[in-house]
Amino acid sequence: MRNLIYLLTALSVMGLAFWAYHENYQTKAATSELARLQSQIASLREGLAVLNAEWAYLNRPDRLAELAMLNFARLELFPMTGAQFGEVMQVAFPAPEPAPAAALNPVDAIGHAEGRP
Repeated sequence: MRNLIYLLTALSVMGLAFWAYHENYQTKAATSELARLQSQIASLREGLAVLNAEWAYLNRPDRLAELAMLNFARLELFPMTGAQFGEVMQVAFPAPEPAPAAALNPVDAIGHAEGRP
């Protein structure tokens, strides 16, 4: 009986050692994948910063005004002035719809009109 307990204990220790070995390599693989992803994220953020800087450079007002003047004959773009904006009173809003009859005379869940038992 004692030999059986020793054998089972030895097998358990070997099984746990194999499991720990396997978990160790899975952890190392996950750590290296995490490092690779963090490096990729940093690279993409750098690229995004470059693109944002390029976008800001290309959208400078003086550059856009110069392009508008160079292409005036084809685009016919004029500078915006305050006279181009309207007032709220000039907008034709649609007339409000009348409220439905049910909203004027509310009925509770039992079917009685409000204020009556």
